[in-house]
Amino acid sequence: MKNEYIDSNKKIGVLISNLGTPDSPSRKDLKKYLNQFLMDKRVIDLPRLLWIPILKIIILNIRPRKSAKLYRSIWTDKGSPLMVFSKNILKKLSDSIDDRITVALGMRYGSPSIKEAMDIFKKEKISKILVFPLYPQAGSPTTSSTFDAVTDYLRNISWMPDLRFVSGYHDHNAYISALVRSVKNSFSEHGRPDKLIFSFHGMPYRYLEKGDPYYCFCHKTARLTAEKLDLDEYSYDIAFQSRFGSDKWLEPYIDRLLVNEANNGTKYIQVISPGFAVDCLETLEEISIQYRELFISNGGKRFEYIPCLNDGQDQLDLIRSIIDDSISGW
Repeated sequence: MKNEYIDSNKKIGVLISNLGTPDSPSRKDLKKYLNQFLMDKRVIDLPRLLWIPILKIIILNIRPRKSAKLYRSIWTDKGSPLMVFSKNILKKLSDSIDDRITVALGMRYGSPSIKEAMDIFKKEKISKILVFPLYPQAGSPTTSSTFDAVTDYLRNISWMPDLRFVSGYHDHNAYISALVRSVKNSFSEHGRPDKLIFSFHGMPYRYLEKGDPYYCFCHKTARLTAEKLDLDEYSYDIAFQSRFGSDKWLEPYIDRLLVNEANNGTKYIQVISPGFAVDCLETLEEISIQYRELFISNGGKRFEYIPCLNDGQDQLDLIRSIIDDSISGW
């Protein structure tokens, strides 16, 4: 019998993962996407007997229509910005990386899935896999959930490759340097603001109480970036966005912070979202549209959103640096 795995130790698979996106900005596709997302126990940790009726009866009959409208406002001819940037990153990496490395894209929710990416590695008889979720600040609903999906896949098959896992890079030198360059470029192009706000995706406060380190990672990213920019404590703030429901979430909430700043006479604000590797609904619509309008309507004069690293050179250099470090010895 031919040994199909004889050269497998020479090959490395790199799974690039992100949250995902609906296939289209339609109510039907949003319902499918939100059902998968909100059924994840890492995302919503409430008891299933309580949560499932709320999700199936109320949320999935109301939220998809509203979310579809928001997605349509940022959708492009090529599709969802998150998917467009992610595919560009995949192509640029594949064109420039070591020939023995196969890079595949697998979204935690939606398509292409983590299963599809793992199937590629399995088909190519790859026995060494690096899982690289593009979440700089590791957290249970994001990074840990990605690990769950990978192990769920492996649990049901006889193939067991060597695995390495990138559990965040919130203080990686290349990442911080890239954020610093983004901010400096924005200051150079748009002028120095009265205040820079680091906005991170929110999380229910109970996650922090249970020991999730995400909140601490966010603060460290902002602090390291501010230090390299020589910002004093009055020149920047940290805030959290995208909350829903009535539970207490990580604070301060960015909407309240923006209103307070405007009411207190702050005229010019710039916002950066370091927790997002690529621009998506939460940055292009929530921050750049909703929060811009909120700040201006409460007395602010200027608002600039600093784009994510997206598929730029800094992003590619950062990813390659982490991949090189992570596969050392393979």
